[in-house]
Amino acid sequence: MKSQYRDQSFIEQVCKRIIEIRKEKGIVQEDLVERTGFDIRQIGNIERGISNTSISNLAAIAKALEVHPKELLDFDFEIPKYPPLRKDRKGK
Repeated sequence: MKSQYRDQSFIEQVCKRIIEIRKEKGIVQEDLVERTGFDIRQIGNIERGISNTSISNLAAIAKALEVHPKELLDFDFEIPKYPPLRKDRKGK
């Protein structure tokens, strides 16, 4: 794994959920600015997937949208198949 790992597909899925929830609730970006204290450019960059935002920022956005943070991560996610763990391979 790279030292600066960035999963753009995952970021875009989170962005899509933020926008979906915001629109379902009739919340505009300016409301998120007021509720989070973020700059309008920051909200736009998060929603466009330009910003790889922090977990703390996701918590602030979830609060502003009045949803549990897990709602922002409610989308299909492919789990890779890895070889057994070292502890499970040991002695075999």
